Amino acid sequence: MRVGAHESIAGGVANAVDRQLEDGGNCGQIFTHSPQVWQNPDIDDDDAAAFRERSTEHDVGPWVIHSSYLVNLCTPKEDLREKSVDSMQREVDAAAQLDVPYVNVHLGAHTGAGEQQGLDNAVSALDELDVPEGVTVLVESDAGSGTKMGDDFAHLGYVLEESAQDLEVCLDTAHAFAAGYDLSTPEGVDETVEELDAEVGLANLACVHLNDSKHECGTNKDEHAHIGEGLIGEEGMSAFVNHPDLVDVPLVLETPNEDGKGFAWNIQRVRDLRAD
Repeated sequence: MRVGAHESIAGGVANAVDRQLEDGGNCGQIFTHSPQVWQNPDIDDDDAAAFRERSTEHDVGPWVIHSSYLVNLCTPKEDLREKSVDSMQREVDAAAQLDVPYVNVHLGAHTGAGEQQGLDNAVSALDELDVPEGVTVLVESDAGSGTKMGDDFAHLGYVLEESAQDLEVCLDTAHAFAAGYDLSTPEGVDETVEELDAEVGLANLACVHLNDSKHECGTNKDEHAHIGEGLIGEEGMSAFVNHPDLVDVPLVLETPNEDGKGFAWNIQRVRDLRAD
């Protein structure tokens, strides 16, 4: 079972491996820089080598780089589009430097251009990237507030179908739940997995952001909860992590650090649910 968390790279990217091991994880995700600002990854070769060596030594992987929150692939604004493409290019290059196989990105928001135009903007922006060999861009499902795209699995399927890139998908359980896919029951999990397969293809599901939700299904509100303690709940989370079509997909947690519970607690919670 591959389960881990989004770890900090404070003090050097190699430290993320040690933090993952401390939390009991064996795969994970990082930001290469603060996701709230336009900033380039700055990873020196020695730190990158240490990250690769520690990951290999302790069998921690796959890793995912999460792109900046400022990236908007759907935008009709040329300046934002250029910044977004440039930022993504630097992320896929950093992934190659670190031997990280995946860079995860949200489609962004069409901000009034319309859904179809937004999706076409995303496709053309992604097609501008020179993605290094061994790196794959993952398009993440979204909660869908405002004009954000990716809340409908059909959006993800369209981008995968139309892009010249060999893209795959990251499913976020809290986002999907907020977008209206009811994961709180075994029946709901089955229906969601069936729809994901129909729209995207389960063969293209490379990673799952496993998060519970603090808000009701269909509210488009994105706020994560501890595994089994949100509104997806224990029954839904157990059904999801034990679903036969999902058992080999890496699970990355972005759960909160509150109520005396952090990543270590949530990772163990997932392992306990799988054991059940």
